[in-house]
Amino acid sequence: MAIPRAPVGELLRDWRRRRRLSQLDLSVGTGVSTRHLSFVETGRSRPSPDLILRLAEHLDVPLADRNALLLAGGYAPAHSAHGLDGPELAPVREAVRQVLHAHGPFPAVLVDQHWHLVEANAAVALFTAGSAAHLLVEPVNVLRLSLHPDGMAPRIRNLGQWRAHLLHRLREQVAATADAGLADLYDELRGYPGGEDRPAADDPAGTVAVPLRYRYGDQDLAFLGTTTVFGTPLDVTVAGLAVEAFLPADRATAATLRRLADDGGVEG
Repeated sequence: MAIPRAPVGELLRDWRRRRRLSQLDLSVGTGVSTRHLSFVETGRSRPSPDLILRLAEHLDVPLADRNALLLAGGYAPAHSAHGLDGPELAPVREAVRQVLHAHGPFPAVLVDQHWHLVEANAAVALFTAGSAAHLLVEPVNVLRLSLHPDGMAPRIRNLGQWRAHLLHRLREQVAATADAGLADLYDELRGYPGGEDRPAADDPAGTVAVPLRYRYGDQDLAFLGTTTVFGTPLDVTVAGLAVEAFLPADRATAATLRRLADDGGVEG
């Protein structure tokens, strides 16, 4: 990890402003005096690593950026960043694979913090079937695959609604992380065609969550998505992982997916 060029005080001030907090708000939340916070932000006082981490935790700074704050302050990183294929994260890989397998015959994927596909169960072939080969070259970005005209988009029946949902999620993620790569992805996806769409008045799934309505062959399928993250990550890589799983929103979809699994899977 490269040492940030900006002083740690400036970086902390940027995170505070990004979270729309005043120095008084941060002082009340952390027990650090506003005078000391001002000295830290202006560089008149060098914060200890414990203070940096206390402020970063209250500001909900991502683990990777907490490491960057420590480096900017002249300290060693506090959080490891192991490769997902390394032996240290073998228990994580095994746990996630069990979750993905258990979710079958319904689709589920593991993605990293930039929405790159890491793992998937067999049922995800339902979504990738019919997509252009260039969208399936590793690393596969699942948001690009979903909204690209050569990907899933032509088969998403409520594309405008689903597109708005995904862009909202990504926009919130950009605001929370200040990640330039995610910001570039948001700009790219926003340029894809999609159109406006409203859920049908008689759509029961649309009354509780945004459904994914997907056309497979001559059948209309309906899904509700769920997101699962690790509750207490200490590793940067693990903190960025999420399982995106899709549950059938009606009995017909559930029956179709079970039948496809019994028949040997999805046809290309």
